[in-house]
Amino acid sequence: MTKKYLFLLCLLCWISYSHAQEKRFNFRIRTITAGVTLKSLSDTGTLKKAISFLLAARKTFTDAGYEVQTLRIATSNLYSYTSSPGLEQSLPALQRIDRIMGENNIALSVGQILPPGVYQPGIGEWAAKLVTQTKSISFNLSISSHALKIHDRSIKASAEIIRALAGIEGGEANFRFTAIANCPANIPFFPAAYHEGVNSFAIGLESPNLLTEAFHHAGMNVTGGFPNAKGNDAGGNDAGGNDARDFLKIHLEKNLRPVEMLAESIARSANWKYDGIDASPAPGLDASIGLAIETYTKQPFGSASTLGACAMITDVLKSLEIKKCGYSGLMLPVVEDTVLARRAAEDRYTVQELLLYSAVSGTGLDVVPIAGDTPTEIIEAILRDVAALSLKYTAKALSVRMFPIPGKKAGEKVNFSNPYLTPSVVMKLD
Repeated sequence: MTKKYLFLLCLLCWISYSHAQEKRFNFRIRTITAGVTLKSLSDTGTLKKAISFLLAARKTFTDAGYEVQTLRIATSNLYSYTSSPGLEQSLPALQRIDRIMGENNIALSVGQILPPGVYQPGIGEWAAKLVTQTKSISFNLSISSHALKIHDRSIKASAEIIRALAGIEGGEANFRFTAIANCPANIPFFPAAYHEGVNSFAIGLESPNLLTEAFHHAGMNVTGGFPNAKGNDAGGNDAGGNDARDFLKIHLEKNLRPVEMLAESIARSANWKYDGIDASPAPGLDASIGLAIETYTKQPFGSASTLGACAMITDVLKSLEIKKCGYSGLMLPVVEDTVLARRAAEDRYTVQELLLYSAVSGTGLDVVPIAGDTPTEIIEAILRDVAALSLKYTAKALSVRMFPIPGKKAGEKVNFSNPYLTPSVVMKLD
């Protein structure tokens, strides 16, 4: 271990100690997600066992001082329980499951509703029924995989679902659907989640404040200015960038390893498989990944330095020496992040630039408001672009959640009733 690395480690330990009295943890556990395989859609026993497991797991984490925001269950893909065109007949069973989830304040993902590469006429109308007849159920469709390449029929189905859901809740119903591109099983974040294998669980985090904290302290030393092995002042050279990278890796590992240890303890005592932590720093209204990036670049998000910051953060997330799962990449959900939403309103970046950032990070296009009259063909084209991008790398997991906003044009202001979404503008598609 180099002297420089030791210095950074000691400094971060001091920083953590000095902040301990103010706030024990500067991040939240966004979700503990259990994955189960049901015998059938009437198998409520398996769901109830998963609920009991989640409640006990949450208590373990909260007793240790962590804030756990949500509990979630992901099942095997819905299509494995139904036969085409059996989706219509599945609605009563899904409503019963939804009531059980609601009674326990737990969200559910039923995964892919159709097999990859399959199109079913009327799928948009069925999705609209599911959303209006249930409250807690999320779902998805796979639009690409290395085995089958681009799933053109799934893209057609996904675009129809997005259009159909746009007419519900002012477009916000699309919060519960995503088109997934090359996504693995057992992602803890919704609506991309679906389960494979034995009973298991994973952890998702709301951790942008850890990144902001690391970048803030990496940019300062006792005399002010950017710490720099060559002794230069703040100038953005390679040494300063490497310091920020080192700070971030150390800071994240120091905070996430205790989470991992608790999860491993839960797995042993409950005899559930532990899939890992999705290291993606999911933002919240008081935890902005946009702010973290701007703290590093010293420029507004969307400036010329943004792409490099996205790449660096993703490289660090991929290198973390913990058990990782899911995306474990950079999330840029436009209207879930106050800074990203504000920069979009300032016209500092477009949907195409979000795709560019996804080329070096992830997780695709997430909660992006677009014009309500966007043609289905344009939505299909965007989905196809994301599908193509996901196949350029072996482990590139991307997804798409677009919100066509009825009656709104590009550049117009948009507000949301969902308390976890922040006002912004309808984004340009070119």
